[in-house]
Order: sequence, then C-alpha cells, then structure tokens
Amino acid sequence: MKREHPSGAGTKTGTHRRMKQETVLRTSGLGKRFGARWAARDINLEVHRGDVFCFLGPNGAGKSTTIRMILTLLLPTTGSIEIFGKDLHAERSDVLSRVCGIVEKPDFYLYLTAYKNLEIFGSLTRRISSDEIMEALDIVGLKSRAFDKVKTFSHGMKQRLGIAQALLTTPEMIILDEPTAGLDPQGMKEVRELITMLSQEKGMTVFLSTHLLSEVELVATRMAVINHGEMIAQGSVAELLEQEQAEYSLRVSPLKTAVKLMNGLSWVVLRPDEKGATRVRIDSGRASELIRFLVMHDIEVFSFYPHRTLEDFFLKITEGISEI
Repeated sequence: MKREHPSGAGTKTGTHRRMKQETVLRTSGLGKRFGARWAARDINLEVHRGDVFCFLGPNGAGKSTTIRMILTLLLPTTGSIEIFGKDLHAERSDVLSRVCGIVEKPDFYLYLTAYKNLEIFGSLTRRISSDEIMEALDIVGLKSRAFDKVKTFSHGMKQRLGIAQALLTTPEMIILDEPTAGLDPQGMKEVRELITMLSQEKGMTVFLSTHLLSEVELVATRMAVINHGEMIAQGSVAELLEQEQAEYSLRVSPLKTAVKLMNGLSWVVLRPDEKGATRVRIDSGRASELIRFLVMHDIEVFSFYPHRTLEDFFLKITEGISEI
C-alpha cells in the first residue's frame, strides 16, 4: 500500500513562497536492493528551496539508505536523483559542492580544540580563514568554547560542532541524518533551534531524517513518511493533518445536555477523556461551527483546544502495511 499527497502549501510571505517553489532535490523511482531485500523502493521526494524537510519513519524504515544514495555513498539499484535541477551522477562534483551531509554522528580529534578540528577538516576542501572558522562556531553557539578540547564537549555540543564543520563549505542544502539521536532534552532543543535558524536566517534548505514525531511538529515545514522502505505520504505538515479529522478537548456546562446535543451531530464523534474534559473528533474545518452550535443552545464553553494529531496520523497511515 502506498499513498502520496501533493506537496505542501506556501508560507506567509510571497517572497518565501516563490523561493519554496524551486525544487532543490528530486528523486524519481529511487530504490536500493540488498540481495532479495529492498531497503528502499520507489522513493519520490521533492524538496523545495527554504524547506525544513523532515524524512519521517521508524528505525529501519529506509531513511539512512535513502540519504546515503542522495550523498552518493550508495549506488541506487533503480531511479534517479536531481539536485538543483542537475543529474547527480552526471554532475556529481558540481552538485555536491553545494551540499553538505552529516550521516550518523560526526567524528573529531578529541584531543584537539574545536577550532583546530575545523581548521583541519576545512582545509580538505579549500583554504579556510580564521574568521570563517569563528563565524561557523558563533552560528552554532560554540564560539566561547573554540579553544577547548573536543573531549570536554557534551554529545549535543559535538552535534553542533559537526554542523559548524558543514557550514564551512557554505552549503545551499544541508542533510542531517537523525541529528538529535541520543541527545538529552536540552541538547535536542539546541539542535532544533539551530536548524530553524539555518533555514529562517541563513536561507538554507535543511533535509533531516528522524523517527521522532515531536521533531517534525516543532521544526518541519514539509515532510515525507517512509515505512518498510516505501514512501507513503508527502506534503506540508499542516496540509497532511488537515486531511484527517481533528480532535479537541472540550469543557462545557451543563455537560449532560451538551453531550446529548453533540450525539445528534453526524460530523462529531465523542470519545472518553480521563482528565474530566469531553474529547470530540470533528470533521476537518467544522470546529467553529460546533462552538456556534453549542452557544446557540445555551451551553457555556469554558475551554476548547486541539490535540496534536501527528502521532495518530502516522500510526493511521502506516497501519496494515506489510513488511517487505
């Protein structure tokens, strides 16, 4: 079973909408087979300039395999990859000079300082100035630790140092494979804020894989969902969720009268709620209609707020998909 949704809607400003219409990454029928097993099959991604694009799926779904093909670390079995409108394998050097990727965790010389590590790694591609190194460290919030040895850094700081290393190549698109894996809540927050800043302030396109639904809700503009090697949904987070019924918690008085009234509405489903509120599932776009209906029938509405539904959405669309 495979379901795809159209790509996402635009953002608030017209300029940003125009930016996002440029496709910087497109895969067509991309697949990788190891023996008889397909690790990824028929992956059709479309990433727009300025996106924070989350590639969502459980561990082992095929996310890392897809990223390795995009970064030419694995040769695809089927399909093609275009980056910045150019065929990746025909123009590999030119294309990858504008992209940087971090797969799994970045490695450093632990006995050297952050500055020295960036100086060494930066020199592998071009001549890097001291100002560029300090600017990259400043962007990721490590300028004050520039001359501390990396062995004194936390896991989250090492993740941010890896992103600083990537920034030395001045990429137009940065690809991150599970960038918050293994981090504590503070480290996750720091990496999320950095990703958002790179997109909004630096104008970079960010493509990241994750198995954490919360990451998508907090940072993504658009996403694709993969499960058992197959892509099953793609679009803006808001657009995908709007296609599902919305669920809300509702506190009203008198409760019994309100429940009786709502039970008579075909587009409202009442669900039990352990916290004392009434939980209702409403057809998309009809939340305000329900409030008006209750008020017109002399029901006092004390609170009405939505539940996050991304987890329900993910579980729903992955139900019943057979393992490859």
